Amino acid sequence: MKSKNIIFTVIIALVTLILGGIGGFLLARSTNNVQTETQLATLPAPELAEGIRGSQFGIDKNINEATIDDYLNRPDSVYRDMRMLKDPGNYEAIGGDSYLSGFVRGFEVVPYPYLVNVTGLPEEVGQTYTGKTLFVKDKDDHYTANYQESLDILEELFPKDKNIFLMCGGGGYAGMTKDLLVKLGWNANKIYNVGAYWSYKGNNNVEVKRMNGDKVSYDFWKIPYHDIDFKTLHEVKQE
Repeated sequence: MKSKNIIFTVIIALVTLILGGIGGFLLARSTNNVQTETQLATLPAPELAEGIRGSQFGIDKNINEATIDDYLNRPDSVYRDMRMLKDPGNYEAIGGDSYLSGFVRGFEVVPYPYLVNVTGLPEEVGQTYTGKTLFVKDKDDHYTANYQESLDILEELFPKDKNIFLMCGGGGYAGMTKDLLVKLGWNANKIYNVGAYWSYKGNNNVEVKRMNGDKVSYDFWKIPYHDIDFKTLHEVKQE
């Protein structure tokens, strides 16, 4: 009987040690996660780049296509590329690409022309997408929702409690998106127009365009893409 009690006591002790070790490991991992979140480098405040990049496109001086690799994968941020998979506009006329031929790893694609009607494109580009949009922009730069769900969709795609990094082909759609968000109540100091994918030379490029001899194809399946099904939305009657 005495030996059985000893064995039982040893088993209890071992179980206690094992459970204590597991608990300690989980606590340490949880603590490390918290520290990772709290030890993130403070982002520089958004600041317009000099010249036409800042004045016309609204591209940021500090966080842009040349430095974005240093700011990827932050848990306090979201990353959005504002291009269409195939833009009806002739962006080749200004040295760009109407196709989304590649993107920076970590960015998800949300086509700006689906958010609001596009204005102010270069004359050479011509007209882009003219279909349904979540919002309409008037001549006074005021935005009005076309659907009851428009603002909810925008808040889902661009969480207000996160830093928002915006990119596109040349910086224009990203700048337009920032204007939309700020005028609808987002904090301008949490939104960065990081500029032009067409000028990106970093280490996180994901190629979508593929050449096979003289034939060109696009691996759109690689792209984390957010579509908007307008058929399921409820229109707002405009006065």
